[in-house]
Amino acid sequence: MELRSLRYFVTLAEELHFGRAAKRLSMTQPPLSQAISGLERELGVRLFERTRRRVALTHAGAAFLEEARATLARAAKAVELAQRAERGEVGRLAIGYLAATAYSLLPLVLRDFSHGFPGVRLELRELTLPQQLEALRRGDVEVGLLRPPVPDAELEFETILEEPFVVALPASHPLAALKRVPAQRLASEPFVIFPRQPGLVYHDLVMGFCLKNGFTPRVAQEANQTHTVVGIVSAGIGVALVPASAQKMGLAGVAFRPLREATPASRTAVAWRRLDSSPVVKAFLDVTRRVAKQVNSAAS
Repeated sequence: MELRSLRYFVTLAEELHFGRAAKRLSMTQPPLSQAISGLERELGVRLFERTRRRVALTHAGAAFLEEARATLARAAKAVELAQRAERGEVGRLAIGYLAATAYSLLPLVLRDFSHGFPGVRLELRELTLPQQLEALRRGDVEVGLLRPPVPDAELEFETILEEPFVVALPASHPLAALKRVPAQRLASEPFVIFPRQPGLVYHDLVMGFCLKNGFTPRVAQEANQTHTVVGIVSAGIGVALVPASAQKMGLAGVAFRPLREATPASRTAVAWRRLDSSPVVKAFLDVTRRVAKQVNSAAS
């Protein structure tokens, strides 16, 4: 049974006149009459009583009308759902993210994406960089917000955000009185530093900056998450170099100051599987690029 036959039947049932029904369907009367007769033969029942003066639904036709309308409505809904899925407007998206992005990029991306694509169910998973790479490879997450580079041929990545490092100081530290802190003034300070581990780029960036400015940092404590590093600073254990977005954490007991010297850039990237053609992933990438561009423009 074709949906077209159901549309013909419903239109005729509403008009109860072959001429008016044919006009609504943008066709002539004979093909409509043939189609209705063919539908009746297929069903094995008479749907209409026809006389020269009137067309009326039979008892079987009245019963069939309700189900025919429901079938057409379900078909229209299925078409709409397929079209929305093609545009990335419905579905599910699992997102891996680094904890640090929760204070800067991630909330802005989620706000814009949820507003534009309310039919997509988001699943958020806080993961370290090695965990994100593994989750992306396995398909446990479709996209990840992480630190580049991404040394995996199965994955694509795009750097979308850059920001300088700032120095995080205990709020009562004398250097907090300065507008900009010279790097050399940190030479004698105990440091809270990111550990040197595979996939963690901050250790080498911080060490490289310190060495370039003539000193090796005196490590008092190591921590591999930015919010943990800042929390240790707030306890007065040491100072730290952290991405500028860490200032948005709003943690009490910490003062953030820019450095007098140029710092390396802290970069954020979005990554996805190279062969993933999902419209939902594409839509998320488009929103992420647009939001990151706005963030970069606001920071410059």
